[in-house]
Amino acid sequence: MRLTGRRVSSSGQVAAVLFIAVAAAVFSPPREAVADPAFAVSSADLAPGKIVGRDLLYDQSDCKGGNRSPQISWRGAPANTRSFAVTIFDPDAPGRGWWHWAVAGIPVSTDHLPNNASASGALRKLGAIEARNDWDTDGYAGPCPPPGKPHRYIVTVYALNSADLRLRQGTPALMFEHEIRTLTIASAQMTFTYGR
Repeated sequence: MRLTGRRVSSSGQVAAVLFIAVAAAVFSPPREAVADPAFAVSSADLAPGKIVGRDLLYDQSDCKGGNRSPQISWRGAPANTRSFAVTIFDPDAPGRGWWHWAVAGIPVSTDHLPNNASASGALRKLGAIEARNDWDTDGYAGPCPPPGKPHRYIVTVYALNSADLRLRQGTPALMFEHEIRTLTIASAQMTFTYGR
């Protein structure tokens, strides 16, 4: 290896290589958590090609639904998972998008949430906590897009490396999402659409 026209000793070469490796580690942007290909999410209520049931839709404004959170199942999480979180987000809503649901603190022994887990008290029994959604209520609030082009709704299950989250019931969903992402080791997603 030559630097500025002079031969560098092998110890100098090692030092230069170590400096480059450390600099790359320190100054590289953090990598996104990538799901193991086996980590997958599914839903009996949101199966591909299935029409979104009225029971899942928002129940106020000009939407008259049941506001029941969907059944969600997952499998194949990494072995070092310590807890799970689930979110539903509409990226097609104006502005920064719209948070419909954010749940964290789901025990690692859990592999599904039943239909209506939010309102039925099933999440409280698990010790999970729910964020304040963008409808300004705690828990799940279903789709209610304006008439026109259908919106996409992204359901994400996060495998987290900790069960100790710095969150409490009613914290805004955006803050939930930030805390969840700092602890995520893998995630699995599915998308459904709904329009009026």
